[in-house]
Amino acid sequence: MRTDIIHSIRRQDWTKTDRDAEALTREWLVTNGLGGYASGTVAGVATRRYHGLLVSAQPAPLGRQMLFLHLMERLHLPDASVVKLSGESHEREGLFLHGADYLTEFRLEMGLPTWRYEFRDFILEKQVVLPYEQNTVYVIYRLLAGAPVRLKLLPCLHNRSHDAPVSDPLPGTYSIHEKGGYLEFDPPAGLPALRMQIQGVRTAFTVERRTLPEVLYSIEASRGYERTGSLWSPGYFRGDLACNQPIVLVASTDAWQVVEALDAESAREIELERRRHLVSQAPLAAQQGLGAELVLAADQFLIKPVGRIKDSARIKARGDQIRTVIAGYHWFTDWGRDTMISLEGLTLATGRAAEAGYILRTFAHYIKDGLIPNLFPEGHNVGLYHTADATLWFFHALSRYVAVTNDLKTLEQLLPKLTDIAEHHMQGTRFGIGIDPQDGLLRQGADGYQLTWMDAKVDDWVVTPRRGKAVELNALWYNALCLLENWQRQFNGAASAQRWLEESQRMRASFNQRFWYETGGHLYDVVDGEQGDDAACRPNQIFAFSLQHPVLDRQYWEPVLNVVQRELVTPVGLRSLAKGHPDYRKVYFGDRRSRDAAYHQGTVWAWLIGPFIDAWLNTYPEDKAGARKLLSNFNQHMDEAGLGSISEVFDAESPFVPRGCIAQAWSVAEVLRCWLKTSDMPAEE
Repeated sequence: MRTDIIHSIRRQDWTKTDRDAEALTREWLVTNGLGGYASGTVAGVATRRYHGLLVSAQPAPLGRQMLFLHLMERLHLPDASVVKLSGESHEREGLFLHGADYLTEFRLEMGLPTWRYEFRDFILEKQVVLPYEQNTVYVIYRLLAGAPVRLKLLPCLHNRSHDAPVSDPLPGTYSIHEKGGYLEFDPPAGLPALRMQIQGVRTAFTVERRTLPEVLYSIEASRGYERTGSLWSPGYFRGDLACNQPIVLVASTDAWQVVEALDAESAREIELERRRHLVSQAPLAAQQGLGAELVLAADQFLIKPVGRIKDSARIKARGDQIRTVIAGYHWFTDWGRDTMISLEGLTLATGRAAEAGYILRTFAHYIKDGLIPNLFPEGHNVGLYHTADATLWFFHALSRYVAVTNDLKTLEQLLPKLTDIAEHHMQGTRFGIGIDPQDGLLRQGADGYQLTWMDAKVDDWVVTPRRGKAVELNALWYNALCLLENWQRQFNGAASAQRWLEESQRMRASFNQRFWYETGGHLYDVVDGEQGDDAACRPNQIFAFSLQHPVLDRQYWEPVLNVVQRELVTPVGLRSLAKGHPDYRKVYFGDRRSRDAAYHQGTVWAWLIGPFIDAWLNTYPEDKAGARKLLSNFNQHMDEAGLGSISEVFDAESPFVPRGCIAQAWSVAEVLRCWLKTSDMPAEE
C-alpha cells in the first residue's frame, strides 16, 4: 500500500475572481453517510430550499429534515468595529455578500469545506465537519492571526422537510431548554428537536427570540418555486476567539451522549482519517489528483438508509448490512436504476466491494413481480416499481461485482431471483413490460408512466414516453439473457442454460433486423412505437455495443459510433437528442415544465460519457488516449457548480452551463470508472 498519498485539496483564490458571482454560484456539500447533509454557497447565502448547515436523516415518515438553515456570523473587533462574514438575502432589502469582501481562499480539504478570511491584521478560518453516520454538524472557527475578537453567532431555524417549499410556515412556537450544558430547541410534537452548544472561551447564549421574514432564495425563484420564507432564531451565541483558542458551534438531532463522545477536533481528525483511508484503499490511479477527488465525491452517495427500520432489522438478522445509493443531491432519494448504473464506479472502482455486495443483496430483498424498485420516495418505506430498465441494470451490476470479487456465494444465492425476473419478463409483468412472442424483443408502455431512464413527466404529460421496443432496453435484455445463460450453465448445467441461449439468439437476430436505420446510418431509438419506428438520434443506441455482451452486429459499431460522436458528444457528456430534431432544446432552465420539456430533448448528461467510452474502446481497443481525452473537461467542471463533484446535466450547447443536481451519483461514478479504465497506471504495485 502506498504511504505517500497526496491529500485532496481543491483551492480557489477568491481575490482573483468576480467574487460576488463566483461565491453565489459555487456550492459546497458535506454528507453524513445516512442521507443527511450540510450544503450552501461559498458566499454563505442560502439560495436553495436545500441549503442549510444540518439536514438530518430521520426515520419514515419524516425523511430528511431541514433544521439548522443559516448562521449569521459577526466579529466584534478590539476597536469596536464589526465584520460580517455570512451573506444575507432579503426580498425587499436585497442581497448582501458581506463575507465575499474578505474571503481570500475557499478550499476542500479532503472534501471538507474551509473558508479563509483576511481583514486588516486578522486571518480567520472556518470549517464545517459532519461526523460519519451522525446527524451532527460542527462549525469550527480558528483565528490564525490578530488580537482576540468577540464572535457572535445567530442561528436561524426552520424545521421542515428539506423538499418543502421555503414558504412553508414555521412549525409553531419553539420551546427552549437548557440540559447538561447544551440547549434544546423543541418544535411542536412530532418533529425532531435541535440540540446546540457553543464550545470555547467565555462562551454564552442570550435568548432573543425573533422571526426573520421574507428571506429570499434566488435559485428557487429561477426554478419557478416559491421564493421567500421566514426563519426563526432563538437568540445568539457568543465567545472569545483567539489564536490557539477556537470556537465551535455544535448542532445535532442525536442523543447528546453520542455528540459528547467526540470533541470537535477529534471529530475532525477522525473524519479526515476516514477520508484518507477511502483514498488509500482505492486503485493507485485514484490515490491522487482528480482520481482522489472523485473517490471522495463517490463517498457522498453511499448511505445506510436509516428510515427503513423494519427492512434494516430483517437484513441485519441475516448477518448482512443495508446499503443504498442516493442518486443525487439535493433532492433525489435512492433510485434503483441510478444505483445499478453507479454501483461499479462508486464501489468496485473505489475498493469498496463489500458495500457493493450489501447494495445488491439489499435490492434483491425488494424484487417483486420480476422488478426492482424504481425509487423510494422521501419519507416512505415502500418503493415504487415503475421502471423497465432498473432490473436489467441489476444483472449488469451483479456481473461486474462477481468479476471483481468472485463472490459465487452471492451469485448462487441470487440466481433463483434472477431466473424469476427473466420468467416474469417472458410472461409479461407490470406496466406492459414483457417479451413480444413474435420476435423476442422487449416492449414496454403504460398510460401515464415513463418507464425508461428518459423519465420526465409533468402532471399528466409524459414528455418522452418511448412506448414500444426501446433500443437500450433490448440491449440490456440481451445482456441479461447472456449472463443468465452463463450463470445457469455454471451452477445448474447445460440443459438449464439452453432455453436462455435460444432466447438470446432469437432476439439478437430480431434486433439487428429491426433496429438498423439505414437512412441515418444509426439505430432507431424505438421500434413498434405508438407512432411507428422512431428514428430520433439519441444516445440510447450506444448501449447496443457498450455492454459486456453486445447485441449489435460488429459491422454497425463504427458507423453508429461516428454518428453519435458527431451529433451527441460534448466536452461534458452526451446530448440526449441531436440538434436537428424538431423537439431539440438547447437550454435547460426555467420552471418545472420548461425544464422537463428539455430534460431529455438535447440536455447533456454527464453519465453517458461512460457507455460512450466503453463503446469507443470496444471499437478501438488500442485507443486509450483518445478515450481519456473525452474526460479532460471534467477537472475544470469540478471548480464550478457543486465544488469537487460532477453535476447531473448541462445545457446542450456552449458554454454548457451545469444544471440540475450539483452532485449526481452516476455522473461521478461513470467518470471515475472511465478515469481508471483509461489510466496507464497498473491496478496494483
